[in-house]
Amino acid sequence: MESRDQDRIQPESIEQKYWHAIIHNDNSYDGTFFYGVQTTGIFCRPSCKSRAPKAENVLIFHYVEEALARKFRPCKRCKPTGERVPDQEWIYGITDYIEHHYAEPLTLDVLATVSHGSPYHLHRVFKRITGRTPVQYIQEKRITEARRLLENTRLNITDIARHVGISNPAYFITVFRKHTGLTPAHYRERHDNS
Repeated sequence: MESRDQDRIQPESIEQKYWHAIIHNDNSYDGTFFYGVQTTGIFCRPSCKSRAPKAENVLIFHYVEEALARKFRPCKRCKPTGERVPDQEWIYGITDYIEHHYAEPLTLDVLATVSHGSPYHLHRVFKRITGRTPVQYIQEKRITEARRLLENTRLNITDIARHVGISNPAYFITVFRKHTGLTPAHYRERHDNS
């Protein structure tokens, strides 16, 4: 049922045969075209077993060079360039995704899905490359942004927590204190007095 619905959901810019090949992982189209997912910045072969993208986020490329010229990174799973993606480049793509999506619900599973890897492998490689786990990296990004908002806005603590992707204000205060040694209110007060 779901694949029939996906067959019907197709933007005007993607030919039906391409969309059908993407959602059915049709390897007979490998080498004929590649598709890039704008929200992740990754491009794949039609046969890629990654989760089907939203149609409105897909761009079609006839050559690998087109995708690379548009700054898309090759999928680590289906290797559209025929080469293994270096771990450092893969992790750079994930940290870049976090930088732009830190306010959204981010879990290891979400990051693994958008980066076309397994959660276990992602966690292990991310820690080896960055020295931090993905969760630590996300928290640091959120706290850095929260500090900026505390210093430069009059938003209340609850709004700042939501703005940085933490829906529970009490949890936000706990995480903020763990990272800075201060509650958000004390951090703002100290900044206001300096």
